[in-house]
Amino acid sequence: MPPQHPVDLPDSRLAALRGPRPPQPYTARKITALTANPACSRRAVLDAVGIDKALLAQRMGYEPRFGQSPFALAREQAFEALVKWGGYAELIRLLREQLGTPVEEAGVTDLNEVGGDTSLARRVKETRGLLTRLASGSDERLILDRPLLTLEVAGQTAYLEPQALTHRVGGKFYVAEIRSFPAIDGQANPTAVAQTAKQAAVSVLALHRTFEELNLDPEQIAHEFLLICPKDFSNRPYGRLVDLRQELDALRFQLTRLRRADDLALALPPSATLDTDRDVDELDSSVGALDASYTPDCLSFCEMARYCRDEATTCASPTRLGGTVRNTLPGVDSTRTTLAYLDGVHAPGPAEAAAIDRLRAAERLRRLRRGGAA
Repeated sequence: MPPQHPVDLPDSRLAALRGPRPPQPYTARKITALTANPACSRRAVLDAVGIDKALLAQRMGYEPRFGQSPFALAREQAFEALVKWGGYAELIRLLREQLGTPVEEAGVTDLNEVGGDTSLARRVKETRGLLTRLASGSDERLILDRPLLTLEVAGQTAYLEPQALTHRVGGKFYVAEIRSFPAIDGQANPTAVAQTAKQAAVSVLALHRTFEELNLDPEQIAHEFLLICPKDFSNRPYGRLVDLRQELDALRFQLTRLRRADDLALALPPSATLDTDRDVDELDSSVGALDASYTPDCLSFCEMARYCRDEATTCASPTRLGGTVRNTLPGVDSTRTTLAYLDGVHAPGPAEAAAIDRLRAAERLRRLRRGGAA
């Protein structure tokens, strides 16, 4: 995974909510999780503030039950170092095999720093300068190691680092992503590939936005990315191109659905805080003031999911039963209320009547299938 770089946000409501701790940056992994549930104001604000959500959940008594182990992270870093060893020799070999490029070697520019300067502004400027030169049609063979790109997410600037960006190959730029999960007989785990593709789409979209800002032709950006992972049970790098058009279309749409995080934060009371060093009761009150959009899928990608699940259970929210139930009950915010309507304890209002009628029809069908009376 990319190294963690602090993001210097200006003094604002978001910075005040965060407290003295340095902010956690946006990453491609965070952005894919956020766009998987764009209606969740809680996640949007927590990510924009730069809160360590795993630490926050732990402080509130909800230890996250997923994430990469230190051993998996170390394995991925070791494999990335192998791919980059010897001036990216293995990446260049895979470019020859997958793209048919005749190049035997290429220069590599390390953009983790620029002349010892690791500031985000300097690295972004250097990345943009190199992209302008490469996109001009020069035959310069240059691979960018950890270029720094920007993308607006919920009104905030995200700084993103693809692991590598190739020079123009056949007139196209290709993003490369290096992962440590194996490809057995040319087939990698479909779930892992799908997740990597979503993260690669974030980097490719950021590259598109950079080209547009620089008045460069975005048609030079490939809609595929080069996935590099170990072959079979060895450490020999294996590569394949993965199409990103579907992921890019979905990402563009979901980003447009995100509300500005600073607007959402303004709705919090002045006393609200997300500082993980503060009292647990204060944190619980502040987090609870942010609207969540919990579904069971959240358990697979959000550190706060167990907290939100308990909250939804306490409120008897239909969302805890999944998106299908939630969509079947528009206007109904509690399963307890729904049961009261069905039992005749209360009469549904105009907003709930259609949903209750559908539930009653479904109950009649269920009885008929069991051989009972309608």
